[in-house]
Amino acid sequence: MIRFGPSGIPLSCKGRTLRDGIEDVHNLGLTAMEVQLVRVNLNERYATDDDIGHTVREIPGELVVQIGRREDRKDVLRSSLTEKIGKGDVLHSLASGIADDYAELEELGLLARELDIELSLHTPYYMDLANADGLAQKSVDSIRWAGMLAEAMRATTVITHLGMFGAMDAKPALTAIAKNLRLLRDWYKRNKIRARLGIEASGRTEVVGSLEEILGLAKLVKGIVPVLNFAHVHARGFGSLKRPEDFAAVLSKTKRLSDGHIHAHFSGVEHADGNELRYTPIKKGDLRFEPLAECLLDGDFDMTIVSSSPLLEHDAMYMKVILERVLAKQLVRPGKPEKPEKPEREEKRRP
Repeated sequence: MIRFGPSGIPLSCKGRTLRDGIEDVHNLGLTAMEVQLVRVNLNERYATDDDIGHTVREIPGELVVQIGRREDRKDVLRSSLTEKIGKGDVLHSLASGIADDYAELEELGLLARELDIELSLHTPYYMDLANADGLAQKSVDSIRWAGMLAEAMRATTVITHLGMFGAMDAKPALTAIAKNLRLLRDWYKRNKIRARLGIEASGRTEVVGSLEEILGLAKLVKGIVPVLNFAHVHARGFGSLKRPEDFAAVLSKTKRLSDGHIHAHFSGVEHADGNELRYTPIKKGDLRFEPLAECLLDGDFDMTIVSSSPLLEHDAMYMKVILERVLAKQLVRPGKPEKPEKPEREEKRRP
């Protein structure tokens, strides 16, 4: 199945809540939506008597993503949907969340499933899993918290960038990233986060995430899946995605390292010297969707394609229309005439 949807709440949506966005996506005839976790600033408060004995998932009016407490004369921080809150704990909640609390996220996830909208969640765009800027722990925390929100919504995939190389060489940067991805994978498993953790291709050479790098990391860290951003792959390849065969080569490599479902982004793109300059509407870039549509219809793909174009939902619908047009052309294309069957030779009678 091929799903299309916008990266965030549709631009044409009159309301700006997540509920408004889900309903609007459905009304537009789309079947996917990527939720954007833009900010992860925290508010802190001490647990009250009403909080004690409950999990963070049960706290109304807040998205608590971390519990601070004193254990064995040390201050520790715990992020878990099942940890019981104790006396003296400090609760850390998102200052600007995507919903009021986990109960609302659960309701929104149920609404999305009833409307056949597949939800995914994107972490903040600045990540530093290589610790080039000393922000690896903050990045790891953000990806953990994204997993908690994704679990409440039953989002299928948490997507993250990996960060910049900075002054680091490629090998130590990739080694540090792989270590943090293993920690995150194991944390997701321990905390029963069902969303897949996906690492997205990047569009600039100073940012970790060439196609080869994300495929290599997905192979090295089992359970992590590559997320294709076709605009980024196209830019890093100096405009490499032109024919159906070009897309097929990328998809075949990615499919082998996924669990059968591929999550991807698509938009137009301006690029130069192997670097993305900016996203554009699909009609204005040199990355065309028709060759990808042909590739998808010629193969057996289960895929979600998120529009990251400046036109968001408009280009999501445009891609859906193109896929339907290409399919219609294939259905009316005359096939090769069948060869007439040769008449069976009569056995010669024996004298």
